[in-house]
Amino acid sequence: MASSWWRWRRCCWWRPAARCSRPGSPGGAGDPKTRSAAGAQMSSSSLVKNLTSTFPDRPSISRLHHTTPAAGCHSRTRSGEKYIDPFKLGWRDLKGLNEDIRKELFVSTAELKEMAQYYFDGKGKALRPVIVVLMARACNVHHDDSRDVQASQRAIALIAEMIHTASLVHDDVIDDASSRRGKHTVNKIWGEKKAVLAGDLILSAASVALARIGNTTVISILTQVIEDLVRGEFLQLGSKENENERFAHYLEKTFKKTASLIANSCKAVSVLGCPDPVVHEIAYQYGKNVGIAFQLIDDVLDFTSCSDQMGKPTSADLKLGLATGPVLFACQQFPEMNAMIMRRFSLPGDVDRARQYVLQSDGVQQTTYLAQQYCHEAVREISKLRPSPERDALIQLSEIVLTRDK
Repeated sequence: MASSWWRWRRCCWWRPAARCSRPGSPGGAGDPKTRSAAGAQMSSSSLVKNLTSTFPDRPSISRLHHTTPAAGCHSRTRSGEKYIDPFKLGWRDLKGLNEDIRKELFVSTAELKEMAQYYFDGKGKALRPVIVVLMARACNVHHDDSRDVQASQRAIALIAEMIHTASLVHDDVIDDASSRRGKHTVNKIWGEKKAVLAGDLILSAASVALARIGNTTVISILTQVIEDLVRGEFLQLGSKENENERFAHYLEKTFKKTASLIANSCKAVSVLGCPDPVVHEIAYQYGKNVGIAFQLIDDVLDFTSCSDQMGKPTSADLKLGLATGPVLFACQQFPEMNAMIMRRFSLPGDVDRARQYVLQSDGVQQTTYLAQQYCHEAVREISKLRPSPERDALIQLSEIVLTRDK
């Protein structure tokens, strides 16, 4: 699969955006336009064929939009169609979300309690709980026209947010991060050792809440998430010299660190609401594809948004030595980036040079377009369920994932 990615990438074309001159060069041979590897044009029909072969489990990809960096996923959004706000709809079942989570984190030690509850202040996006309750309703309607979210399904939304937040606390320790969601990180305030313990406490509370549900299948599904988070972090610590293996490595890491939680949480609520394995797979595939697209756009925003928008420093991935989608695509136009990738941008000036290469290339556009394809597939999967406001809201959510700016 990895080699087909680069076959597609080398023959895909984009309408060029305004570019600045190559770092350390006034122009001329350094201009990306002179790099022919990504410049060959192809017809729409050939592009569809290449993408279909790239995604062997995807029967069809149609109405592709690849002319602007911020193109939306237009699979189901039509002019005049009533817009359904996924967050407004989802929050009907999430009132008191953070208060309920803080109750799960009740401990007698005041400092540990404060640390564990630090991020549950209502200022996060709560994307994962919203997706979970919308999926729960959509599956319930599909199965027996029930419009109610079961208490156990709502509990999955809380557990998903707790696992996600615990992973953030641990990631910030590994990355030595100083800001998160516009404020100081737990490790910055209380130190690394206490931050690790706070993350562990959140995970343990999530495990207790999961055990209370009492469904062994659901327990097995969500414990897979924790394994994936650990494996994803190990993948992120490594790198591949071969460019084809490198991109496959990046996508696998993206799934395990970000998409697995969304995919398996969606599957868990479908199991609780519907006995049909086909529905379980639809829920899983929607979560997987939206989750990967979300992280791809996050990687784009690390190059295109300012720190104030993101609530954390931009170019953070480069500073951590990470080669994300925009960097890997840019490397095809600027092969000299390979050496920087292998040394994880550790030499003085590497981060700034790599950032300029990315902005001069079509790496941002290509990564955005790749996110589009994952959202197209998410829409295709969720559209197999019976119509409902929640199903349509999940479709709208795929559009929001692509067009967000933070």
